[in-house]
Amino acid sequence: MAEIGKGVTAGKLAINVQKRLTRAQEKVLQKLGKADETRDVVFEEMVANFNKQMGEGTKLQKDLKAYLAAVKTMHDASRRLQDCLADMYEPDWFGKEEMDALAEDTDTMWLDYHQSITDKSLQDMDMYLSQFPDIKARIAKRDRKLVDFDSARHHFTSLQKGKKKDEAKIAKPAALLEMAAPSWAQGLISAHQVAQTNLSYNQAEEDLGRAQKIFEELNVELQDELPALWDRRVGVYVNTFQSLAGHQEKFHKEMSKLSENLNDIMTKLEEQRQINQSNTQSYSQPGWDEAETAVGEEGWIDDTDYEAQPYTEPNWDNDGANVEQGGWGDDQYTQVELDGLGQVGPQLDAEKSRIPQIWGKHPKNFTDFICKSDVNEKRLFCFLQVKAVHDYAATDGDELELKMGDVVLVLAFDNPDEQDDGWLMGLKESHWFQKKDISAKGVFPENFTQRV
Repeated sequence: MAEIGKGVTAGKLAINVQKRLTRAQEKVLQKLGKADETRDVVFEEMVANFNKQMGEGTKLQKDLKAYLAAVKTMHDASRRLQDCLADMYEPDWFGKEEMDALAEDTDTMWLDYHQSITDKSLQDMDMYLSQFPDIKARIAKRDRKLVDFDSARHHFTSLQKGKKKDEAKIAKPAALLEMAAPSWAQGLISAHQVAQTNLSYNQAEEDLGRAQKIFEELNVELQDELPALWDRRVGVYVNTFQSLAGHQEKFHKEMSKLSENLNDIMTKLEEQRQINQSNTQSYSQPGWDEAETAVGEEGWIDDTDYEAQPYTEPNWDNDGANVEQGGWGDDQYTQVELDGLGQVGPQLDAEKSRIPQIWGKHPKNFTDFICKSDVNEKRLFCFLQVKAVHDYAATDGDELELKMGDVVLVLAFDNPDEQDDGWLMGLKESHWFQKKDISAKGVFPENFTQRV
């Protein structure tokens, strides 16, 4: 069995070698002009379009891969930039949590964008180009079969033309042989020679028919597929770039929102810096009574958080009470004057004589504590500032909406009996600087803030 297999393989190899030699001989004869070549101008134009289409598709595929590589590079650069910002962003700055969430959202957007282009545009192009190698191989096979068809046609034509000459050449020698042959052998020699000539002619005719059939089958298939493939390129290009444009639009739209959020955070951070800088320049440090400091060892420069004490309205007629409440004198608090004050509500005019005690003991010079507004003198007396450490959404009309980082000037209640435990009355410092009125004041939970 092994010997039979080797024989079959050797036979196929010999046939393939013979075919290659015949094709090479035929091409040489065609180039020398000694043999005509079958030409199909329409098919050659289809092949030219096919080669152009395959080149354009391959270039588009290559450029898409380069674009994806650039997207990945931009993603890596964006990630490193966000990581750098996150490392520099201090925990007590405004919007630290929002900044971290924004960095994660940005990273996710880049990943989704890269994956979407890969799944839609690039994979569609890969599928589109996957059919070109098979068609290219069939075109090459069709060219080889065309050479085989021309070779068989030329061979058959040469046999057909030389048949009569061969019969004339054979007739005279055959007649001499038959004359010398016995009577029973006369005519057999001529018949044998004619049979051999006819056998070669018939074999050439069969080879020509077989070569023509194989060539025409391939030719017809390609003539149907190549024009359809050529027309399909428009739809492929449309789908590819529409998909790419859609992903780009979605990506840039979402990234625009993230960039807007980043800009808002940076703007509020800058406002926080300016407010802190303004507070540093506008407000002096509180004075201390040396005796009180020595006895109580309490100082407002300490970072210790003080718990709010219940409000107690001071008795202004009793000097002893004043001493117990930290020396509340008429001229003992610092007046902070703000230029260009707007209309101050008349309800605060009655607050001149009332300052609630919130934080227990107080220093004698009140520069960062409760705020009092004087309409006639148009001054704002501040001696308590707090900063929101959590967002607070107002649930009632008299409540103050807070965002983390907002600085609030604490005001006295018009009616101390209306003050609930754990709640303060205040006005956002930014509103006071902009509007110069206290109409936007409201109550807020004390545990959502800390003393500045």
